[in-house]
Amino acid sequence: MKATRRTVRLELTEPLRISRSTMSARDAVWLTLEHDGLYGHGEAVTSVYYGLDARFLEGRFAALDPARFPDPESALEALRAGEWAAGDTPPAVTAAVDAALLDLVGKRAGRPVHTLLGAPAAPVAATARTIGITDPVHAAAQARALAANGFRILKLKAGTPDPEDDIERVRVVRDAAPAVRILLDPNGAWTVPQAEALLPRYAELGVEAVEQPLAPGDPEALARLAERSPLPVVADEDAVSLDDVRRLAGRVHGVNVKLAKCGGVHAALRIAETVEGSGTELMLGCLTASSLGLAPAVHLADRARWADLDGHLLLAHDPWTGIGGTDGLVRASDRPGLGVEEITRQEVSAA
Repeated sequence: MKATRRTVRLELTEPLRISRSTMSARDAVWLTLEHDGLYGHGEAVTSVYYGLDARFLEGRFAALDPARFPDPESALEALRAGEWAAGDTPPAVTAAVDAALLDLVGKRAGRPVHTLLGAPAAPVAATARTIGITDPVHAAAQARALAANGFRILKLKAGTPDPEDDIERVRVVRDAAPAVRILLDPNGAWTVPQAEALLPRYAELGVEAVEQPLAPGDPEALARLAERSPLPVVADEDAVSLDDVRRLAGRVHGVNVKLAKCGGVHAALRIAETVEGSGTELMLGCLTASSLGLAPAVHLADRARWADLDGHLLLAHDPWTGIGGTDGLVRASDRPGLGVEEITRQEVSAA
């Protein structure tokens, strides 16, 4: 096998503000593995929170040595066994390698990735659509338009200095789109007393679940809060690794599994096995990325209670296509591999 890489800029349609930052663009590094004339693709995106910039990611991809494997199938087995790269390889890099290998193995077998993973049919899931921290008028307009286009789940970012601003945003979104399900994500912005005061108010507004209400680093506090919360609490920043999830299984209502933070599809499957039967359910989340970056998670979407796979929908231009989502539903393709295609510059110009 041979490996190549390419870095591109992904611009958002509008800046996305969350409690700790505002983002208008990020870089994506694409990994391509080639064997016998077939190509498998994977994507890793930069992240200030996880300490990943493009140069770092490029260096990690450059250090890969796929030529030591005779074929993609043996390389995939080595990845599953943890033998592909050094132990300090970032999960985002491992996830991109996992995706590229699955894409390549699927194409060689003439099978879509979800069948390689044991799913009987191509998963289709209603995805949440994120509304960032913005003024109530804009939030209401977004909610109204998204609901009209078929979105059944909206995820509102929260964590402003004045909690009443967040309450008002949720209230106007509820009025603008009364039939949608609402998730809330403060990204760890609340203290325990704030969370205890705010959760009952959000329950009254019909919020379905709250992600990571407390600052990460104290999973015991998060578990104690979940015990007395009037609505489900989903761990995100406190549920990065398999060991993190083991500590929280059965103690929080959900864990947000992002392939870029856990290490890819196979790591996500191990997490799913760990929480099965514990009372803790899966949310499949994502970073803002292209359809290439989202596709591996979409092939797992039938395993999750909540799908939050809208990262590609936040882009001004998605350079890949193949998983849908503009109508509120993401769909795994029945084509071999991940089922996504890069949009050429000529196609973009024609559009």
